[in-house]
Amino acid sequence: MRYLRWAAPALVLLAGLALVISGQVIRSGADPADRALTDRAATGRVAEEVGAALGRAFSYSAADSESTRTAARAVFGGAAEEQYRALAEQLTGWVGEQQLTLTSRVVSTGVVHLTGDRAELLVLLDQSARRAAGPPTRTAAQLLVGARLDGGRWLITQLKSL
Repeated sequence: MRYLRWAAPALVLLAGLALVISGQVIRSGADPADRALTDRAATGRVAEEVGAALGRAFSYSAADSESTRTAARAVFGGAAEEQYRALAEQLTGWVGEQQLTLTSRVVSTGVVHLTGDRAELLVLLDQSARRAAGPPTRTAAQLLVGARLDGGRWLITQLKSL
């Protein structure tokens, strides 16, 4: 009986606390459906798939540029597909003329937002370019990437160089 006297005020306090917290989430602009920080499996999957796709798509070789284009067609869509196509047209000439090999390796991938079938990622790439004669040139690239889950796989839909 003594516990019942304390139970009602405790429930009211807990309900009030829940309302305050949900109000702060709403005012902060945070999307309660955003799983970027709460769903490790989903963030790991999108980071792995997008990172691997970018590593393949941004690695070129004079000996085998067609396989790069084929791999890219499978992972890009929307605006990113057009951006990649324009970049690939420029690189095709350079790769052949200069016997250029470009290797891109994903150094880090962070999922910024993940809601339903959409994701936004920050991807850091380490790139190494080598001409037929000469030492490699290294550079880093930072990309803001938009992705959409399509048929059970992540499709890159937006690319923005930072």
